[in-house]
Amino acid sequence: MGIVEAVVIAIVEGLTEFLPVSSTGHMIITSSLLGIHKDEFTKLFEVSIQFGAILAVVVLYWRKFIEFHRWQFYVKLIVGVIPALALGFLFSDKIDALLESPTTVAVSLLVGGIALMFIDRIFKKPSIESDDQVSYSNAFIIGLWQTIAMVPGVSRSAATIVGGMQQKFTRHLAAEFSFFLAVPTMFAATAYSLFVKKWEAAGVVRKGYEIIMSTRENTIAFIVGNIVAFVVAMLAIRFFINYLKVYGFKVFGIYRIIAGIILLILLAMGVIEG
Repeated sequence: MGIVEAVVIAIVEGLTEFLPVSSTGHMIITSSLLGIHKDEFTKLFEVSIQFGAILAVVVLYWRKFIEFHRWQFYVKLIVGVIPALALGFLFSDKIDALLESPTTVAVSLLVGGIALMFIDRIFKKPSIESDDQVSYSNAFIIGLWQTIAMVPGVSRSAATIVGGMQQKFTRHLAAEFSFFLAVPTMFAATAYSLFVKKWEAAGVVRKGYEIIMSTRENTIAFIVGNIVAFVVAMLAIRFFINYLKVYGFKVFGIYRIIAGIILLILLAMGVIEG
């Protein structure tokens, strides 16, 4: 992976991580079009640059994360992340196999897009407006919704926002709680990919951080990728919150349906390998 490919994928990650369109799905499509999707470092890179994206949440909402006297906020996030951690630990190999499938992404984009077309009509009477009103059971149920996003193309953001609205959150709170829940979820995924999971690259089995540090090119790609993902994610979060307050989810549903159809056409034409 060269620096140009790293920047392109990082921009895609930053733009899509917190929008309900699936960042993983878009990175799989992007790396497939770039011809590097089967490279082991690419797979590691796509997970590890999530660190830059979650740092954007911490910076934008820094007051939330330093109010240590509101310890219930942290407990709710821990409760919410438990389902994803449990399923990720039990089914990591199967999840890795799915991460190589653009066909799975295409179908998930279509199905999720259809769902987003109607979400504003389905959940019309929210009653929970601030995170102080969020209960531990609310957090856990949203965490269960988040596990659906282990299927590439579903979108972690979409799953948790729909889960929040199903729990009677306002659109604004559902989106913000989705951002907050992303921090421990993606931090755990990034830490696992860097320090626990064993990757095979060039016939050698190593941990993620060893692969990143093995060459100057990998190290630069990792650093630049996280910086780019951080900056772009900051802009994307601000746009999404402001847009959501006024317009809702319909446009994202339309986008997902169009993207899913285009991807299926590219797969049928052999431009992208399924």
